[in-house]
Amino acid sequence: MDARLTGSGSAPSWPDLGDLVSQVRVARPRLGPVRFVVVDGPAGSGKTTFAAALAAALSRESEVVATVHLDDLYEGWSGLDGVWDRLSAWVLEPLSHGEPGRYRRYDWVAGTWAEWHDVPVPGVLMVEGCGSAPLAADPLAVLQVWIEAPEAVRLQRGVARDGAELRDRWLEWMSDEAAYFARERTRQRADVRLST
Repeated sequence: MDARLTGSGSAPSWPDLGDLVSQVRVARPRLGPVRFVVVDGPAGSGKTTFAAALAAALSRESEVVATVHLDDLYEGWSGLDGVWDRLSAWVLEPLSHGEPGRYRRYDWVAGTWAEWHDVPVPGVLMVEGCGSAPLAADPLAVLQVWIEAPEAVRLQRGVARDGAELRDRWLEWMSDEAAYFARERTRQRADVRLST
């Protein structure tokens, strides 16, 4: 499914989430007892907002949803390539055996790993962030969502959030993620593609 989203400001109008909720609810779990949903796409495209809306819609249907934000698992600005390995070792592997996972949050300001966070065994695990849907996710995920936005819009959102002094870091990240997405064919493999 491809859709262009509209809306004013930071509140896009998502497509009817009922179909996606139904798709997730009827899917056979592929990660042990867990149905795994990923929301990927370039930085600043709206992944966090969409993931929150989908998680809320699933929760209204009595699904227990745990959400992991990959922003917590990147090892700073150069952490994109190692994020799947950390996610797999800390969260996915334990959940695949029906056991709770946990991850260590990276503190971007201090530049070091901080506290641990527990991930109980949910009905649905929602992982959002750049790099959440590499080729390795295919056998595990019941739904892969791609969200994109024009580069200029994404850069503006990032600088507004993080500060103008990090504009060059954003540009480097955008270059790194473009290469990553091309290598993994992330957009082409997605079940749902949304444009904000």
